[in-house]
Amino acid sequence: MARRRNSRYSPAAFRSSSPTERFLTLVVIALIVGVTVGLFLPDFNKDTGSVTGAYTATGDAAQTLQTLRVHNDDYKTTGYDRALFGYRSTDDDGDGCDVRDEILARDLKEIRYSSSKSCQVRSGVLNDPYTGKTIYFLRGMKTSRDVQIDHVVALENAWRSGANTWASKQRYSFGNDPYNLLAVDGDANSDKGSSSAAYWLPEQQSYRCSYVARQIGVKAKYSLTVTTVEKKAMIAVLHSCPGQVLPADR
Repeated sequence: MARRRNSRYSPAAFRSSSPTERFLTLVVIALIVGVTVGLFLPDFNKDTGSVTGAYTATGDAAQTLQTLRVHNDDYKTTGYDRALFGYRSTDDDGDGCDVRDEILARDLKEIRYSSSKSCQVRSGVLNDPYTGKTIYFLRGMKTSRDVQIDHVVALENAWRSGANTWASKQRYSFGNDPYNLLAVDGDANSDKGSSSAAYWLPEQQSYRCSYVARQIGVKAKYSLTVTTVEKKAMIAVLHSCPGQVLPADR
């Protein structure tokens, strides 16, 4: 037996309906198509994303981003050496502990200190901003790496963005600036490497706006540049959080 055709949705039924019914049907179809295009087309075509608003954002972070100079010819990494930034080689407050312990003390909870140094963190709990995981930190040869200190704007990224022209004092300041440092999951930090926001974002989506805003704040503080693709990626993230502010510098 031949399948009975559903006359409700047939062309004949459409033609035989009233003008008002036909108009309403076309409006519904147009709305469905429009919403679908608006949601999915920016993912397939970056130019279309610009037209449909995927690359627009508001707020202090977005406004500050617009002040950063765009430099598309990335500075070569020739001459780059992580040691040039002197990470962990300074002790500005003279307490005998380097910046790693200071960031651990700032970002971890339930902290216990080593008996040998009152400022050296022995253990604590990290609510990791990059993955959302709870990490129980314990200082040790095999366990310390579970929590690493990330340069939010990576040192190599900074080198390519203008730090290659800095004097040693400014590079040391950047390399040990708490504003650019976060205690994070070790594996996530390794996965990020030296990537900009165009190539890596935190797994925890709810933290991405704060992460990008901090990168913008750091780049503005040190007059570093962004590339076109990096800037677009930042705006695309900020588009989802209107009014995003820059984090306080502390």
